[in-house]
Amino acid sequence: MPDTPALDVEGLTVRYGDTVAVDALDLRIPRGETVALLGANGAGKSSTLNAALGLFRPAAGRVRLLGREPGEAIRAGGVGAMLQHGGLPGETRVGEVLTLVRRRYADPWPVEDLLTTAGIEGLLGRQVDALSGGQRQRVLLALALAGAPPLLVLDEPTSAMDVEGRQVFWTTMRGLAARGHTVVFATHHLDEADAVADRVVVVDAGRVVADGSAAGIKSRVAGRTVRFRCPGPRAGLTALPGVTAVGGVGELVELATSDAEGTLRALLAERAELPGLEVRGATLEQAFLHLTTRPTDERSAR
Repeated sequence: MPDTPALDVEGLTVRYGDTVAVDALDLRIPRGETVALLGANGAGKSSTLNAALGLFRPAAGRVRLLGREPGEAIRAGGVGAMLQHGGLPGETRVGEVLTLVRRRYADPWPVEDLLTTAGIEGLLGRQVDALSGGQRQRVLLALALAGAPPLLVLDEPTSAMDVEGRQVFWTTMRGLAARGHTVVFATHHLDEADAVADRVVVVDAGRVVADGSAAGIKSRVAGRTVRFRCPGPRAGLTALPGVTAVGGVGELVELATSDAEGTLRALLAERAELPGLEVRGATLEQAFLHLTTRPTDERSAR
């Protein structure tokens, strides 16, 4: 039914021995959304996706994909997945693997459109063992899409891709979203989440600590960033009004400030020129660090 969420997770708990990887996590994703899961290594992103796909039994909680149990939804062809450590059978050709996977679906994605969508038109005769990292990811995407699934689950899908490959991949994801597919992806690339996702879910210590649009999450961090080029000395920047941190690479200076107006007035009083001056709000990276950085004693308690 149209109102049935694509992914519905309630009270999910995952343990590895004495370690709690996912801690009573709730997550509901309506159909048609593109959702990014953000979190540091060990935050619980992959464990959440693996449990949602039914790859192991959680300690507690309930998961539904398209209103069904995970195994049932996957067998029906409703879910396509690209896992972080997904593999391809060796000593085979791309076309052979794709044909084999498409045969398990009653109504597979039309092959010509599938090849174009995944960007593997010229790879069908290629040996799997001869693929580059980016090519392997595109082939894995084609296999995930083979059954024309309404829900696509991706775990670090662009980890082996160069910058151009990542751009092409996310252009493909936007096209899939425009066709009505639900895309849920975990990533370490915060720029991807900012540019692509309708919604960002930040996970820390197995719990959801923020959930909303990228703009909404960035707005939770007070302060601004003042940027300019500074080929000369930088003495005194940390003492400027409102400045909480000084960064930048080469001639570029980045000042994190809680009082942008005060910082700018002091800069203009001291310097005749501020080439390339920009004032920006918080980035998604700054918001992410703000949400996931806690004192050591609090992490130990969790």
